[in-house]
Amino acid sequence: MISEKLLHGVQSAVLNRSLHDAVAKSVDRHSLPAAAALAPEQRGLFRARARAARLDAVRSLPALCAQFISTAEQRGIRIHTAQDGSEAARIVAQIARECGATRAVKSKSMATEEIALNEQLAQAGVTVLETDLGEYIVQLAGERPSHIIAPCLHKSRKEIAELFSREAGREIPEDTPSLSAFARGRLREEFRRADLGISGANFLVAEDGSLVIISNEGNARFSTTLPRVHVAVVGVEKLIRNYEAMQDALRLLPVSSTGQRITSYVSVVRGPAAPGEDGPEEVHVVLMDAGRSQILGGPYEEALLCIRCGACLDICPVYRQTGGHAYQSVYSGPIGAVLTPLLRDDAEAKALPFLSSLCGACSDVCPVGIHLHEHLVALRARAVAGGTAFTGEGAAFRGYRRAWAVPSRYLRLRSLMPGALRLARAGGPLRLWLRGRTLPPVAKAPVAKRLRDEGLIEEDD
Repeated sequence: MISEKLLHGVQSAVLNRSLHDAVAKSVDRHSLPAAAALAPEQRGLFRARARAARLDAVRSLPALCAQFISTAEQRGIRIHTAQDGSEAARIVAQIARECGATRAVKSKSMATEEIALNEQLAQAGVTVLETDLGEYIVQLAGERPSHIIAPCLHKSRKEIAELFSREAGREIPEDTPSLSAFARGRLREEFRRADLGISGANFLVAEDGSLVIISNEGNARFSTTLPRVHVAVVGVEKLIRNYEAMQDALRLLPVSSTGQRITSYVSVVRGPAAPGEDGPEEVHVVLMDAGRSQILGGPYEEALLCIRCGACLDICPVYRQTGGHAYQSVYSGPIGAVLTPLLRDDAEAKALPFLSSLCGACSDVCPVGIHLHEHLVALRARAVAGGTAFTGEGAAFRGYRRAWAVPSRYLRLRSLMPGALRLARAGGPLRLWLRGRTLPPVAKAPVAKRLRDEGLIEEDD
């Protein structure tokens, strides 16, 4: 059964009008330019090639992983492998201890959010500052990101100004230049002081052992070049065979995210700095499995094709009403509702596929053609079979069908239905199930009879 905690979070989000307005405004700002950025024939061509390249990478993952480790180590990059998130966090903490780091700056990374790296490093005595503007805002608020590419889209400028004013100890005006100026000054000081830079990666190129990171703010370049040590935590599904295989996904990622033809910065990390060059003295890559390999070869393998563009969140009518925090997962929206139950085994994760209207819009906009709505249906069936959803639902509806198929039974039960629903909502096993559902009012007379009485249809119709 869907937990009280998850249901309460969804209902609270739906009733939060300011949240709804902020989310709707933000996703429109992403999705409308994205829809117009490419001609349909271009989008179709790039999508087909990007999907083929990503499928090739996922289905060749063990071989590409071995190739990447070999080529990256030849460049002086130190490779670490982690079977789960806890091991990945321990590796980063150990690297911090070995280099004597107490301050770290981190560029945007969903993998590090997935393993709660900031909290793990804090326990090891390392202070981590988020340097992506949206991530910095939600860090100040003590929240998780609510969107894959726009972590603070649920915040208004007024709320952001209040957070910055509290951090600064003085009033920061609500206008965008003032907010940006405060964040820029605060973050640049931290870049200079940090001993450790942490990032994710959008792609790992197996052919030459390099990392490709894209961003619009420049913070990723600061995080990966100014500190003495750079650590990238990356899920193994980010591997790609070569630059040619990456090019279409690299085109579609910014287009699908924000409608841009290309992001402001495309950075390629090829190893530690050579003598006389600027850059870190050490580069580490933590290759994290954390449940990915269990998805390989199975019915949900497609989920690993995701390039984290956020397009499915922007188009989703459920996400538009609730925002990302209602999902209680690092990955929200349709891709979160598919991916999270594959990576986590708790009741809330298994119930996430039910947070969908199954309209199919997410599958239509996915730049690598993941059939998200089909996976959502399959995961719903799996949840029901596993007892996560209301297990008596099917039997109840079969009984309902038999009872209401006979006119005499229908008339008797119709008179009892309002009182029965009131009692069920007040307590008992159906209470939670009914909180998320309503039944249409019962007609006072059959529709056909009313239409005949009003002369709208003939008697023999």
